[in-house]
Amino acid sequence: MTWEPDVVVHANPDILAAAAAARLVTRLVDLQSAGAAPKIGLTGGGIGIALLEQLRAGPARDAVDWSRIEFYWGDERFLPSGNPNRNETQAREALLDHVRIDPAKVFPMGADTGTGPAGAEAVAAEYAELLAGRAAPEDHGPMPTLDILLLGMGPEGHTASIFPHSPAVYETERTVVAVHGCPKPPPTRITLTLPAIRTAAEVWILATGEAKSAAVAMALTGAGEVAIPVAGARGRRRTRWLLDRTAAAKLPRDFVPPIA
Repeated sequence: MTWEPDVVVHANPDILAAAAAARLVTRLVDLQSAGAAPKIGLTGGGIGIALLEQLRAGPARDAVDWSRIEFYWGDERFLPSGNPNRNETQAREALLDHVRIDPAKVFPMGADTGTGPAGAEAVAAEYAELLAGRAAPEDHGPMPTLDILLLGMGPEGHTASIFPHSPAVYETERTVVAVHGCPKPPPTRITLTLPAIRTAAEVWILATGEAKSAAVAMALTGAGEVAIPVAGARGRRRTRWLLDRTAAAKLPRDFVPPIA
């Protein structure tokens, strides 16, 4: 297990999304060539969805057998099914509706069926149960090992829907929790916890924009996960930070690799 991050800086968000899509295609093809059926965790947000759009449009898209991939989500907005602000809805529009997936291998988090915020607790428990049922004996507890988990981050350092100093950031037992009172809409969400995130083989954190530069610098130079939750998002084999130039602007000079 390694915590040493792999930092890649791109000139702008468009180049980052295209390069990250190319990296992801390469990794998926490598896994499938080795006989694996990859498991990936999707994220929302502008750059996360832009990556999926680049996958859809890229010339290497059909090198991947999408029907052999299992899709999960790192977090979800607790809204009715089909709501345009749900991460699942956006991922389907950006990629999943345009490639030949196996619907039985797509595992979105549950939606608000009219219960309101109180129903989020049951949906979180249901997703945790689903994950436990998908875990194999060789996995690390009640969670299937995701080959790649894509994550975004916010300017205050949140990742998935784990916000600074929130109850979710202190969770050590459960793999999935409901989050209430989020500081950005919608206020109710479902999220993987940091212990669940850390079971992934690879975690890829995508961040763009100057507004995130301070949190990026703090996360990569030793901030604690309670104040900067993304600092606690690490993969068992690789933690890859994919940044644009402005998101990397406050990193120490000797920390920043050449711009790709």
